[in-house]
Amino acid sequence: MSKRIINKVAVIGSGIMGSGIACHFANIGVEVLLLDIVPRELTEAEKAKGLTLEHKMVRNRLVNDSLKAALKSKPSPIYHQKFASRITTGNLEDDIAKVSEADWIIEVVVERLDIKKKVFENLDKHRKEGTLITSNTSGIPIQFMSEGRSEDFQKHFCGTHFFNPARYLKLFEIIPGPKTSQDVLDFLNSYGEQYLGKTSVIAKDTPAFIGNRIGIFGIMSLFHQVKDMGLTIEEVDKLTGPVIGRPKSATFRTVDVVGLDTLVHVANGLYENCPNDEAHDLFKLPGFIQTMMDNNWLGSKTGQGFYKKVKNNDGSSDILSLDLDTLEYRAKKSAKFATLELTKTVDKVINRFPILVSGKDKAGEFYRKNFAAMFAYVSNRIPEISDDLYKLDDAMKAGFGWEHGPFQIWDAIGVEKGIDIMKAEGYEPNAWVYEMLESGSKSFYSVQNGATYYYDIPSKKQTKIPGQDAFIILDNIRKSKEVFKNSGVVIEDLGDGILNCEFQSKMNTIGGDVLAGINKAIDLAEKEFDGLVVGNQGANFSVGANIGMIFMMAVEQEYDELNMAIKYFQDTMMRMRYSSIPTISAPHGMTLGGGCELSMHADKVVAAAETYIGLVEFGVGVIPGGGGSKEMTLRASDTFRKNDVELNVLQEYFLTIGMAKVSTSAYEAFDLGVLQKGKDVVVVNKDRQIATAKAYARLMADQGYTKPIQRTDVKVLGKQALGMFLVGTDSMEAGHYISEHDKKIANKLAYVMAGGDLSEATLVSEQYLLDIEREAFLSLCTERKTLERIQHMLKTGKPLRN
Repeated sequence: MSKRIINKVAVIGSGIMGSGIACHFANIGVEVLLLDIVPRELTEAEKAKGLTLEHKMVRNRLVNDSLKAALKSKPSPIYHQKFASRITTGNLEDDIAKVSEADWIIEVVVERLDIKKKVFENLDKHRKEGTLITSNTSGIPIQFMSEGRSEDFQKHFCGTHFFNPARYLKLFEIIPGPKTSQDVLDFLNSYGEQYLGKTSVIAKDTPAFIGNRIGIFGIMSLFHQVKDMGLTIEEVDKLTGPVIGRPKSATFRTVDVVGLDTLVHVANGLYENCPNDEAHDLFKLPGFIQTMMDNNWLGSKTGQGFYKKVKNNDGSSDILSLDLDTLEYRAKKSAKFATLELTKTVDKVINRFPILVSGKDKAGEFYRKNFAAMFAYVSNRIPEISDDLYKLDDAMKAGFGWEHGPFQIWDAIGVEKGIDIMKAEGYEPNAWVYEMLESGSKSFYSVQNGATYYYDIPSKKQTKIPGQDAFIILDNIRKSKEVFKNSGVVIEDLGDGILNCEFQSKMNTIGGDVLAGINKAIDLAEKEFDGLVVGNQGANFSVGANIGMIFMMAVEQEYDELNMAIKYFQDTMMRMRYSSIPTISAPHGMTLGGGCELSMHADKVVAAAETYIGLVEFGVGVIPGGGGSKEMTLRASDTFRKNDVELNVLQEYFLTIGMAKVSTSAYEAFDLGVLQKGKDVVVVNKDRQIATAKAYARLMADQGYTKPIQRTDVKVLGKQALGMFLVGTDSMEAGHYISEHDKKIANKLAYVMAGGDLSEATLVSEQYLLDIEREAFLSLCTERKTLERIQHMLKTGKPLRN
């Protein structure tokens, strides 16, 4: 296979999906040409300006308005707003010839075969030979789209189905056409994983492919089940949310966000195009769904769906819920089930499923019915939609945000137990499941030598899932490669002389056991290994220090113990920086407070692109006390050398902490000074993160890593900076922008970052700054308002503003 490089992509169609795809290619550094149709009528604003239909501003209005709307949307489709400069816009009449410069053309126009075929006919005249050309259809058969096109077109044509939003949902379905080259499929499969950060799944050309076929079945099954069991929408959302590893939006809130019309469109397509599907009747819309469609209750886009936000007379807002019996909106009802209470102490979602299906209440009945239907359905879809069962699980995890796919859930319950549940509900699995059990395989998956294997139906044996060699899956190596373990961490041998320290605390908070584990990992690495990675594969890297521990010590006025605990935290962070082996932090997801401080003290950060990192301590009434205030002061000092306006530079770093700024991607963290250009790196595919971090640790060790010398040259500005900050906080309080307590916190931070009230600019040591940082932190812990904030955070998970 000849080498293929993607430098430029043309995206045809700038709707929500097209603009999102364009933004994601811009995210990874690719040049994008985004084209759409030319408007046929002037707007009133254009008429008022005296413009004509021939004016370029008018001709590119649709594409420019769509891209502008996408860039303003939340959550943002782009890692950093400056990346939007990588996108050039145009229209399909004036700029169609420019597609000849593209290495890949992606069609994302309206879901109508006749329109798509016209677009392809036009593109075929302008594309250069060998250019990839794909359709982002979510349901139109790929085989029909390329009919009549050139041989080269058909060879390089297939479906590439991104899920919306393209930045956040990882599923990338690749659907071959009748004449698609195997080289093209292999390239797209690896490009999706390595460059786009996706889970690539090659699907068959069947209605709705894999993700939507299974996902829409699950939702439509629920729509029928909710009426049969007399459940409320709140109860279903409680049962189908985080408790089973699904997004917080669960079922009905997700439909509101996506749009009921979108769901109905796919369901209708499945009803029409899958007459032989054993669940055919499930794709027929229940009466209440049809009524909602008729009433235009489509969800967020129309202001009401299963939920409706209303304004009260006093200006406050309430969320009302739809009663599925009366189809009238009512106040939300709480949902509680005894079975769910039994899972509260079970942290790992995968371990909850045996408990859930054994429940004696309505929740247990719901799960048995739900999983029985799902297990039967997925077993019958092989080999129709895919030959390999793991692809169905991959699709549901990457496209719908499920933590575990249906076959993984079935394994967790037990294959034979799952069959018993299915039979009790009137279902039978496909014959191949019985053949699997007879062959000696008692589960769909197994782990062998650190790799995941799946049951391959044709060969009737466990087969290694391809493509794992680029990944390190901690779940697979944790037991066999464990070097040390306590209640807070597991230290694993990643091989090649590199250790990994994996947090195991709730939400990966950093308390005494985690700090002891980090120190143990550094001890071990210094004695017997060559480098250390601090990384995990949980939902978030770390939400910060254990504030419950801080609260208890402060309430009981154990200030000596608290001082020692904070010093232990600081000393551990300094060991990350000043050990004799390279240390790599691998943050992802929420990396807040202490998690951010740890990353800032590593020799190198290998951050996942989706890393939301920042020093958020102000929210609980304190300043960063684990070296974060010191580190931001040091980084400001290092910037002074490149910038004459020292006070302005220091103020920027001060505001990053004072406003508790959190990046919305790893790329934004460079702007905050939390990540450092030229030192820290970003990986788009989180699955590759630990392996990439290990590779950097190995490289640094091989290059001859030498223990750094602690800094004694941090320039602080003393009274000059302190005076500026105090004037600023006074005026902020006087203008009612901050409270008296906010001012007190800000002044403490100002004292630290100014280096105290020194009479002139002075060079100080890191330890000097750590000492005054710790002193300021402890003094704030004696404040009643601070304790109120911490207590509020512990109860609600949200910061309190005094």
